Amino acid sequence: MSDLHFAFWPKGLPRELTIPATNLFYNVEVSAARFPDKPFIVFYDSVVTFAAFKRQAEHVAGFLASQCGVKPGDRVLIDMQNSPQFVLAYYGILRAGGVVVPVNPMNLTAELRHYVDDSGAKVAFAAQELFTQLRPLLGAGLEHIIVAAYSDYLKVETDLKVPDFVRAPRLALGEPGVTLWRDMLLAKHAPPQVNAGPDDLCVMPYTSGTTGMPKGCAHTHRNVMSTAVGGLQWHGTPQDSVFLAVLPYFHVTGMQSAMNSPMFGGSTIVIQPRWDRDVAAQNIERYKVTAFTAIPTMVIDFLMNPRLSEYDISSINRLSGGGAAMPEAIAQKLFDLCGIHYMEGYGMSETIAPTHLNPPDRPKKQCLGIPMFGVEARVIDPLTLETLPQGEVGEIIVSGPQIMQGYWQKPKANEEAFLFLDGKRFLRTGDLGRIDEDGYYFMVDRLKRMINAAGFKVWPSEVENMMYANPEIAEVCIVASPDPRRGETVKAFIVRKPGSTASVEDIIGWCQQQMATYKTPRLVEFVTTLPKSGTGKVQWRALQEQEAARVATKP
Repeated sequence: MSDLHFAFWPKGLPRELTIPATNLFYNVEVSAARFPDKPFIVFYDSVVTFAAFKRQAEHVAGFLASQCGVKPGDRVLIDMQNSPQFVLAYYGILRAGGVVVPVNPMNLTAELRHYVDDSGAKVAFAAQELFTQLRPLLGAGLEHIIVAAYSDYLKVETDLKVPDFVRAPRLALGEPGVTLWRDMLLAKHAPPQVNAGPDDLCVMPYTSGTTGMPKGCAHTHRNVMSTAVGGLQWHGTPQDSVFLAVLPYFHVTGMQSAMNSPMFGGSTIVIQPRWDRDVAAQNIERYKVTAFTAIPTMVIDFLMNPRLSEYDISSINRLSGGGAAMPEAIAQKLFDLCGIHYMEGYGMSETIAPTHLNPPDRPKKQCLGIPMFGVEARVIDPLTLETLPQGEVGEIIVSGPQIMQGYWQKPKANEEAFLFLDGKRFLRTGDLGRIDEDGYYFMVDRLKRMINAAGFKVWPSEVENMMYANPEIAEVCIVASPDPRRGETVKAFIVRKPGSTASVEDIIGWCQQQMATYKTPRLVEFVTTLPKSGTGKVQWRALQEQEAARVATKP
C-alpha cells in the first residue's frame, strides 16, 4: 500500500473513522428530535420539516408492515424521480426493516422484470408516470404497488419552472394491489416494532450491467453509514448546510451526497426531479445552497448558461462529483467564475459512493483523489495480480468499510469480484489507474474500454479530456472504430458549441497539434446530442456498438 498520500491528509481528521453502530432510520429520529421545525426537504418552494418527515416515514413503514406484509430483510423497489416521496419511501422501507432496491426510472417493463425477479421484491413504490411500466408485473412477481403523484407535495405557488410530469394531478387508480400514496398516509398505520442492526442489509443498488445482467450490490447499514458520515467529515460540512439534490437518488452518489449525508447532519436538501440549469441557479440563489454534487456534463451545461450572470450563486462553497474526469478547461472556468475547485472523487455502486476523495485544501484536477477513511487501495497487474510501482498503469483494487457484502445471490460473480491479499478482502474495480508521486490516484480508463490502434494503447478518456480544450467542442465521446489494417482506430463523436462551424478537417488538424498521432481521431462524426444514462453519464458503449454495427454493414 502506498502511504504517500498521508502527507496531504485533511488537517485535523483521523485516518480511521468510527462508524455509528446504528441503523439509518435512527438518523431520522435524531434530526427530528433536534430540529423538528427545520426544513429537511424543499421541493419547488414547498417544505417538509424534519418532524413531518419522520411522522410520514413511520406511516409508510406501518403500511408496508401491516398491509403489504413486509418483514425485516424483505426487498422493496423504488421507481421514482427525485422527489419527497422517494426519500420518504426510502426511509419508510428502512423503518419497516426492509431493504431498499432503487431502480433507474428510465427502465422499461422487461428491465424492471429482472429487478423484481432477481431481488425477490413483492412490493414497489412507483411514480404515477412510471406506473404503466410496473403494472404488467402486478401478479407476476409484485403483489402491491404504491403509486405517488409528485404534485401532492406542491403545497405553495412557485415561480420556478415545474415540469409537466411534476405538476400532473393525481390519477384515480383503484385496481386490486394498487394503493395511492395519499391514501397510504391518510391511513396512519403505526410503524412495526423493528430495530435493524448495523450489519443488517440496508440498500441494494444494481450495477449498470456492463457484463451480463445487472447485479444487486448488497450493502448493510454500516456500509452506507461509512460514506454518508465520511463525506461530511471529509469536507467539514456544518449542520446548516443546504444541499442541491440534482443527481438521481437511485444512484449511489446522489443517494449519499444529497440524501443520507444531509439527514445525518441535520441539513436541508433542495430537490430537483430533473436537471434544469436555470432552476438550479434559481434554487442556489433563493435558498443559499452551499453544496452541490454534479457530474461533469451537468457542470458544463451549468457554466455554459448565457444567463448565469443573472443569478447570485456566491453561496456555493463546494461543487463536487465524479463518474468521469472533469475537463481541465471547464474546471478552470469554474474556478475563474466562482473561486472554487471542482472536488472530484471516485466510487461505484459496489462501494456505496466514494472510496477516494480529493483533499479539500489540496485538490488536483482530473484526479480521483486519495483513499479516504479506513480505505486501502492498490494498483495491480490485472493478470498477475502483483502490486505495481508508483506511476505504472494497472487495475485499481480497494478494501474498506464501504465495500459491499457481495452481489445478491451471485456466488460466481463474487468469486470474480473479490480477491484476498495480505489477509484483506479487496474489490476489483475493473478501472485502470495509476498513482502519482504524491499518492494521488488517477483514472486512465475502464479495463474494457482501451483502444488498440496498430499496437498502441489509446485511453479514450485521456483523448476526451484533451479535446475539451477545443473552443468549438461542447461534448465529445471517443470510441474504437474497427479497422482492417490497424485493428482499431480512434473515432470522435462531437457535439459542437452553438454557432460553431468547425469542420471535420478543423477538428482533426487541431488534434494533431495537441496530441500524439496515434491518439488523434482519424474519424469524426458531428451529432446533435450524445446518448446519456439516467445519471447523465455519456453512454459510450451505445456509441461503440453503433460504430461496430456501421462498419459491419459497410459494403
